[in-house]
Amino acid sequence: MTAPLKILFATSECAPVVKTGGLGDVSAALPFALRELGLDVRVLLPGYPSVLAAAADAPEACTLEVLGFSIRLLDARLPSGVPLLVADCPKLYARGGGPYQADDGDDWDDNAVRFGVFSRLAAVLGSSASPLDWRPDVVHCNDWPTALAPVYMHFDSSPRAASLITIHNLAFQGQFEADRLSSLAVAPAALGMQGMEFYGRMSFLKGALVYADAINTVSPTYAREIQGQELGFGLDGVLRSRSDRLYGVLNGIDTALWNPLDDPHIPNHYGPLTLERKPANKRALRTRMGLNASDKPLAAMVSRLSHQKGIDLLASAADALIKLGVQVAVVGTGDRALMEQLQVAAARHPGDFAIVIAFDEALAHLIEAGADMFLMPSRFEPCGMNQMYSQRYGTPPIANATGGLFDTVFDDGNDATQTGFLMRTATPEALVTAVGRAVTAMKDPKGWRAIQLHGMAKDFGWDGPARKYREIYQKLVSDTTFAG
Repeated sequence: MTAPLKILFATSECAPVVKTGGLGDVSAALPFALRELGLDVRVLLPGYPSVLAAAADAPEACTLEVLGFSIRLLDARLPSGVPLLVADCPKLYARGGGPYQADDGDDWDDNAVRFGVFSRLAAVLGSSASPLDWRPDVVHCNDWPTALAPVYMHFDSSPRAASLITIHNLAFQGQFEADRLSSLAVAPAALGMQGMEFYGRMSFLKGALVYADAINTVSPTYAREIQGQELGFGLDGVLRSRSDRLYGVLNGIDTALWNPLDDPHIPNHYGPLTLERKPANKRALRTRMGLNASDKPLAAMVSRLSHQKGIDLLASAADALIKLGVQVAVVGTGDRALMEQLQVAAARHPGDFAIVIAFDEALAHLIEAGADMFLMPSRFEPCGMNQMYSQRYGTPPIANATGGLFDTVFDDGNDATQTGFLMRTATPEALVTAVGRAVTAMKDPKGWRAIQLHGMAKDFGWDGPARKYREIYQKLVSDTTFAG
């Protein structure tokens, strides 16, 4: 009987113990789905206070010194039951604030060291020098905080695991001044222009893209887009040079957590056979957001309020959307200037445009269930999850045709497959046009119901993506070009 593949999943976030965005959700769901397929997956997390609290009774697996820091490795489990290795190092991780920033929003000054050490730990655990009896076949790294691990592993001549780096968002690259890496014992050969050097600085992520055994990102379209200048963020040449080792694997969603049939956050449950119950959630959402009672279509958004997400496009389009006869609801936090633009729009249209500046999980679920259409005018979107939540809730997305949005929202002129409405350019005018198409479609109840049902029938669960990751792992393990 073949032994199961062993995967060390190194990440800086994992819901529910620590999360700032989609990486936390993926790091919780994908390892669980992989274990359901029979793989032996263990998650590696820094010992932030919230992680240590969740692992309060965990035994110590070992203690080791990494780049001059003493690390207690705790043998814990996530609430899902997935094994969790916690890197307990108070000097680096036992602080307030978030994983990357202090309470004032500024990045920690020593982030290069904090995540350089964490990356080195992942590399050690994937090598013959590991103090653990359990040895992974693949070290699966995620974004820049773990991106030095493939660099360390590449220059390790001893037997080791294979390395995979997943790009969740190429815009975040872990760039630091060269002197910040002086204590990290990075091989000198990795520090030049053909390695980590990036316009006079050092990029953790570029190092991984150069030296990892394989690279993937979180949708097939985004994998193509980042090889072009517009969305390559200066790394498109590196990615093109490694296109034979670059994969696009679409993220999944937690279909148990996001299910209108039994969602505890919405007042009225419904499904494909009971869509007539959905409007009661719309009434509840209007009340919660302070919108006027009306029979107008309701377009809504839950988002990080940033330039990437096209928030300025929505603010610029606000007057035209209200003129179309649409109400708008927005929930999120982010860039102060963009928040103010939305608040100004809300002040111009009281009762028809509302914004809640907060991260509110329950309200996010009510938005998905109560809105008629969900707005995602992102300039770029590696994968996106809300467009998949929305389709599951019978709330057709209005989305820009980019990245994972293009891969998951179907609007090709075929009435038998349409699940939403795509913008072909990231402009206020394109957003208004797409919303106008949706408003027109709603005037045909039978046709609108068909669009809703097409989306609700889509399988956006994690089983399919997990199988694709298993294929990548198997290919890496069978590859003879590295020592593992």
